[in-house]
Amino acid sequence: MNFIASKSLVSASKALATVPRVHGLLYSSLSNPALNLSEPLDPIIVSESIPGPKTLAFKEQLMKYQDSRAVVVAGDYSKSIGCYLADADGNMLLDLHGQISSIALGYNHPKLHEINNSKEMQIALANRPCLGLMPDINWADKLNDIYMKVAPAGMTNIFNTVCGSSANELAFKAAFMAYKNMRGIKDVFTEEELSTTMMNEAPGSPHLSILSFKNGFHGRTISTLSTTRTKATHKVGIPAFPWPAAEFPKLKYPLEKFEAENKEMEKKCLEDVEHLISTWKWPVAAVIIEPVLSEGGDLRASKEFYQKLREITKNHGVLLIVDEVQTGVCATGTFWAHTQWDLQTPPDMVTFSKKMQAAGFYHTEAMIPNQPYRNFNTWMGDPVRTLHAKAIIEEIENSNLQKQVNETGAYLMSHLLPLSVRYGRVVKNVRGSGTFISFDCPTPEIQQLLLGLLRNEGVLLNGCGQQSIRFRPALVLNKKHVNSFIPRFESVLNKIYKQFWP
Repeated sequence: MNFIASKSLVSASKALATVPRVHGLLYSSLSNPALNLSEPLDPIIVSESIPGPKTLAFKEQLMKYQDSRAVVVAGDYSKSIGCYLADADGNMLLDLHGQISSIALGYNHPKLHEINNSKEMQIALANRPCLGLMPDINWADKLNDIYMKVAPAGMTNIFNTVCGSSANELAFKAAFMAYKNMRGIKDVFTEEELSTTMMNEAPGSPHLSILSFKNGFHGRTISTLSTTRTKATHKVGIPAFPWPAAEFPKLKYPLEKFEAENKEMEKKCLEDVEHLISTWKWPVAAVIIEPVLSEGGDLRASKEFYQKLREITKNHGVLLIVDEVQTGVCATGTFWAHTQWDLQTPPDMVTFSKKMQAAGFYHTEAMIPNQPYRNFNTWMGDPVRTLHAKAIIEEIENSNLQKQVNETGAYLMSHLLPLSVRYGRVVKNVRGSGTFISFDCPTPEIQQLLLGLLRNEGVLLNGCGQQSIRFRPALVLNKKHVNSFIPRFESVLNKIYKQFWP
């Protein structure tokens, strides 16, 4: 499945003609009868603005103990349901932000509460084991029946962690540990290596690197920050490794109009990758890339770009790590976004977190270190979140949520594309697949204005890059939610037009 890109008005009209706008199967409201919760028909706004007075008071209280300056909404999760987030002021907000793409089934989904009430969950909550040393007797079955059930093609093993940053961090460690074996060098440690590593010096602590892409985001730990290239505020003042960053294509839209230019741009970026691998002062052990550079502005490339990137890594004996922390678990219309690339050979590692609720990385057998304890931590995963992952995977299958994501995404696109023509000064370059959709604004100021006005209309969306806006809803988003969003979105666009282009 190729990513959908912005199209001409004619193409948009055709899309509208193929997507019915009558109520049907994908228009149901979500509910949890056991908690006496059901979605409202539309957002409910109580406060004059969002954040409201109770949220602002909460921020002041929280600031006494934690930095609360980034807080936008104080959630009342006891009253939230489906795609609606209740806040401290009593507002019910249509959440298309999804806790930065990390909510798979929406709020208070019955299947999650069902597993929360199970005896299996009670035992997991009461006893958190050190899984690398003393795993539960059922842990191997859980790995097989839950994680490996949805393992990307070619992945034979899994390493469990606790969050997306740690998944990438430990994937880097695995890449460095595999470096010698990848080059046919026997991985036996010399006395010099054993002594110099205790001083953080080579050869025991070798000068190896991870190649990432400009505008990519891979986490906030020390080594992942060295591969994160989005905003300076994430990195400034923090020591970093001298690792290379290649250019990533910035495609022009509509794609059909700029096909030749985009191909040339992708070609130059691939040449940059190969040049850096060949010349960087610290040998490149692995390349890490997101299927969509999400935090950096939802930047995308053609599947041919990724196919050629894989060829380059194979030719140079460099590992390929695909960061599916944000794109994984059906958001783009396939369980793993990178399967849309149709690679001839699979990646070496695939990291995940967010919508899976659990975290870690899939890998090939070649990534297993030559000794135990080398890639290790106390928890090595989380049995509680593993049970949540089980419920999520089962619900995706039982309710055919992957199909729903594709149908709802197409329906949303069928509205956004015509709006991008009518309000083309504000809504530019509509693109996406599944419900993993985004568009660009003309300036950072209009991006922030639009997000703020939408909040006051009862809709939560999220910015990315300097001037882009992204949709990251739960997989249970349906056409009813889109129908609630579109008139509010159009109302905000009209307000912006009146302000800037009266």
